[in-house]
Amino acid sequence: MKLEDWLNSGVPTIANSLIDVHKNHFSIDQSIGFEGQEKVYTILKNFRKVLFPCFCETYHDEKRINTNVGNILRTTALDLKDLIAKVLVSSGEENTEAKAEEIVMELINKLPEIREILQTDIQAAYNGDPAALSIEEILFSYPSITAITIHRIAHELYNSGVPIIPRIMSEYAHSLTGIDIHPGAKIGEYFFIDHGTGVVIGETSTIGKNVKIYQGVTIGAKSFPLDENGNPIKGIKRHPDIGDNVVIYAGATILGGDTVIGHDSVIGGNIWLTQSVPPHSRIYNTQPLPNIKQKGE
Repeated sequence: MKLEDWLNSGVPTIANSLIDVHKNHFSIDQSIGFEGQEKVYTILKNFRKVLFPCFCETYHDEKRINTNVGNILRTTALDLKDLIAKVLVSSGEENTEAKAEEIVMELINKLPEIREILQTDIQAAYNGDPAALSIEEILFSYPSITAITIHRIAHELYNSGVPIIPRIMSEYAHSLTGIDIHPGAKIGEYFFIDHGTGVVIGETSTIGKNVKIYQGVTIGAKSFPLDENGNPIKGIKRHPDIGDNVVIYAGATILGGDTVIGHDSVIGGNIWLTQSVPPHSRIYNTQPLPNIKQKGE
């Protein structure tokens, strides 16, 4: 049988089988689907425009910028409300339209506060990176600012009990920047991730104010406790707490829900920590280097 004949006769059956398998695990009627996922990305881009109007096309038109930002905000709020209502239906919530509207209004009301906090993050990057020449350079080019902007929006939705959408947001930031911050993580003001690639911050982490971390840092969990069926137990404290004014250098791994890094501490590069350290600690890898002879010695 030729390929074209086989495609005409066999593919419909295979397509039906694939759809049936999917329906057994996912509700097509209640899923936000690929279109919804793409809409989440658009919503985040629009939130960036209203938080930082310099990303708007009409930024240099003083007569139009206020109207432009307002229109973007209205459209984005309505789109987000529709998506939230849909995911609330799939999670068994009642009065989903009213609940979604309440969540969106709460988020929009917090945007000025979020913007003020983001400015502290930008300032932390400027203060913490000697290569930074201006705050505009940081806003337009630093992956840390992209990741933390998305996180601070996703975190508000996570706190409001919105399923799925905050995680789509955080994984979108992950794909853009290489920085993986779970939307449940609590992060204080003046937060800066230098370079950024390979950073992981877990769901139940708490990070204080004025914390700086470098690339390759993991703030993660130890091995997970299991239930009677052998599945990881959810909803428990699994990730560390990082105090104020802490610096964590590249490649450091800090694990465990009972691990606390005291304020004003410095954690050196490539350190593996699974226990708490007191405030003002300095934790370094102090292994001596081998004797290295220079050429000709």
